[in-house]
Amino acid sequence: MVNTFLTPDVIAAKALATLYENLTMLPLVYTDVSSDFSRSKVGSVVNVRKPATFTANEFDRASGITIQNATESSVPVTLDKIADVSFAVTSEDLTLHLEDFAAQLLAPATEAIAQKIDRDILALKSNVTQVAGTGTGFEWTKPEALIEADRLLNIKNVPPSERAAVVGPTTRANWLNSDIIKFADKSGSTDALRRGSIGSGLFGFDAYMTQNVAQPAQSPASGEPTTEVGVAFHKTAFAFASAPLALPSDTGEWAATQSYKGLNLRVVKSYDISKKQDVISVDVLYGVDVLDANRAVLLRGALAA
Repeated sequence: MVNTFLTPDVIAAKALATLYENLTMLPLVYTDVSSDFSRSKVGSVVNVRKPATFTANEFDRASGITIQNATESSVPVTLDKIADVSFAVTSEDLTLHLEDFAAQLLAPATEAIAQKIDRDILALKSNVTQVAGTGTGFEWTKPEALIEADRLLNIKNVPPSERAAVVGPTTRANWLNSDIIKFADKSGSTDALRRGSIGSGLFGFDAYMTQNVAQPAQSPASGEPTTEVGVAFHKTAFAFASAPLALPSDTGEWAATQSYKGLNLRVVKSYDISKKQDVISVDVLYGVDVLDANRAVLLRGALAA
């Protein structure tokens, strides 16, 4: 008998939780969780609202305060990406307890989706022109490269809070060999070496590693990077938007959607009559875009001559 615990809502909730835990970039970028994109579909353009801005005025007792209207703007983001993992399931699979089902099937599926989402967000760094990591004493192989990134962002009046740095495996290996990382108390947090994290409050940035940072070509052409290209940025440099995909109208379909912090995930199970097997699809509809390229700095070495 099919395990009654494996309902579509339960599986979707577990899949979403596992997906979010595997994401590196998404929690670090801006997501407009206040807007309802539920009526959106593939190709829809949604307006992601940017945080409001104000101007501090000198108070004049004679004239009193100046009441300001919040200057709120938005950036259009096209929901043009669907990350999908579909896999066949057996009757035996559907009799598993939730934790076993999640470990054997949902975890690998959501890890693949997390990789795609993170890579799509990381691809936005191609719009960034500011660079740190090439100067003497601030090379990309040293965490001190973040000092230069901090300087560049400060010049652009970027808020000092909610800053992150995301680098690749080679950069992480080099940084971990520095004294400031080896001694966790100097990196701003004694739990700085937790999974995926390099250091908290490291020269003003929470630093992370992801395997989704591309490796340089073995023989890079002129103008191409010779090193990994990481990125240091403020939360409002990049935007992510997601909308729930519609549930199938066929009554025979077994489906559910779940949402968390602006991330929407759908799970659908249907019967493939041509293969005589059940198929479960896990998918996410989303879009990414640049909010402000001046709020990000590339972390890399020199380009190929």
